[in-house]
Amino acid sequence: MATVLVLVTTADGAADKVSLQALTLGRGLAAGGPVHALVIGDEGAAAGLGPWGATHVHVARHPELDAGTTAPDAWGRILDDLAASLGAGIVVGPGTETGNTVVARAAARAGLPFAANCTSVAAGDPVTVTRVRWGGSLLEEAAIHADRAMLTVAPHAIVASEAGGTAAVEAFTPALDDADLAVRVVGTVPAPTGGVSLADAKVVVSGGRGAGSAEGFAPIVDLAGLLGAAVGCSRAVTIAGWRPHTEQVGQTGTKIAPDLYIACGISGATQHLAGCKGAKRILAINKDPEATIMSAADYAVIGDLHEVVPAISAEIRRVRGL
Repeated sequence: MATVLVLVTTADGAADKVSLQALTLGRGLAAGGPVHALVIGDEGAAAGLGPWGATHVHVARHPELDAGTTAPDAWGRILDDLAASLGAGIVVGPGTETGNTVVARAAARAGLPFAANCTSVAAGDPVTVTRVRWGGSLLEEAAIHADRAMLTVAPHAIVASEAGGTAAVEAFTPALDDADLAVRVVGTVPAPTGGVSLADAKVVVSGGRGAGSAEGFAPIVDLAGLLGAAVGCSRAVTIAGWRPHTEQVGQTGTKIAPDLYIACGISGATQHLAGCKGAKRILAINKDPEATIMSAADYAVIGDLHEVVPAISAEIRRVRGL
């Protein structure tokens, strides 16, 4: 039975959603054995990991690494050193920008292969994985031939679930030098959303090239407001400058998993579908019945979004008596 170590990244003093998904995967790989979790800097998040399956939580304390500071090389060294000291056979991280960056650095330090964005993992000798490749256009099945499997879980590929239990929390001071701390992210500027977060929204209404212009997004924004939804868009829209990159859904944007995704005037490029494949239901509105997104949609409306979307909004207002 392999010892499992999970890198946990945090937000607002608690483990972020993808880290909880990584913990759920790690718990399954441990098959009843111990699950070690690593938290760096944010000690307040440690106590909440027991119910999610962690049996041991290691908190790295360092004066240069508080809860708001990420130093990729330092984090990679801490993860690699802890994995070596525990004799971990499997290291799992969240498939986020931070998670992929840190696990990749830890793997490089140890001279090990790294499998990013895994959708499923089977423990064994060797560990086997299925992972997203080529912008989400295919799934690759691969075996990791190494003494330690280094991998990250693709966002929303695993449903995070609680298991109950408590975790023993142990703080330690990692061995770091100036080179490890040369590059640091000391703060982030949140994107101005003014509404529902795209990553957390239960409903997302997106527009594509079919919107025609920045002004053409008005009915999309109106419908999103009626539904309490987040506004999204395709890459073509951000390139045209109609909407900000923070609203982009896709492989190079935000990966989402809403209950309902309404795609208006979006053709459905591979990279876009990779970002919205986690949606429980997809409603596509497009005047081209052969658009690629139609094959991924649960419901489809063939028509011009500038006619269909305002009609949906008008009916919602009528039913609500607005």
